Amino acid sequence: MIIEPSLVRGLIAAQFPHWADLPVEAVDASGTANAIYRLGADKAVRLPRTEGSAADVATEHRWLPHLAEQLPFPVPLPLAEGAPDQAFPRPWSVCTWLDGTNPRPGDASSSSDLLAADLAEFVLALRRIAPEDAPPAYRSEPLSSRDATTREALATLAGIVDTEAVTEAWTESLSAPPFTAAPVWVHGDLQPGNVLVAEGRLTAVIDFGCTGLADPAVDLIAAWYLLTADARQTFHEAIAADDATWTRGRGWALSIALLELAHYRESNPVMARIAAHVIEEILDEAAKPKGRVHGDAR
Repeated sequence: MIIEPSLVRGLIAAQFPHWADLPVEAVDASGTANAIYRLGADKAVRLPRTEGSAADVATEHRWLPHLAEQLPFPVPLPLAEGAPDQAFPRPWSVCTWLDGTNPRPGDASSSSDLLAADLAEFVLALRRIAPEDAPPAYRSEPLSSRDATTREALATLAGIVDTEAVTEAWTESLSAPPFTAAPVWVHGDLQPGNVLVAEGRLTAVIDFGCTGLADPAVDLIAAWYLLTADARQTFHEAIAADDATWTRGRGWALSIALLELAHYRESNPVMARIAAHVIEEILDEAAKPKGRVHGDAR
């Protein structure tokens, strides 16, 4: 369905009339899960575009307040949960608005060692949160279970990416020892559209629809989605990932990017461009001689 500002104003007026006088402004975002509108100066309205993303509303309302008090950077706090009605058939939410801009791959933010350190601080703090009663993350499956779908996506990209080099990089990722420890809290989707930055620093992390318990390697996708090679090394050192976790993290980034490029190549040029950039970063890294990790010669 088409989600217009008039629909948002109607939903607010009907369900939260005390906010009915606040201006409603569409937010230009490349994400596909939610339509996002700014409500007044300090609130955001998120309306799920699919049934799958509608299920995230309850998860975010249940867990974000719990996570927020233990994280070193701001995250959106739920303020109200909208009910489905005739105008909009899914649950929706009002949350706090957070300032900052989404980074673009290759811009000044991605080369910032400070951003790399901030991201590592956020990821490590999230991992330390007690896992009791937490749900599985959206990406809680073993990396190996994505083999067939990843190769199917790659097959559709013949002539668009270097399929031989990508296959080699993907095979290397699958060769890493699997994760066998207890799962930890992850954000699950640390991509440019889900982080906010200012002056090369992390200001907030948003969109926790994929959050839950999983292999910590899932959040290492930030290294390729958000950082250049030099800043990636800073992140690697700060996160203190062992070789197996880092290799699985690269595999997660590659798999996600391949599926996104295959799916959004015609329909969402922003997401397709980001995915292509991630694949290029991974192939550039794979082509370089194995260097130094954690400051030690390998």
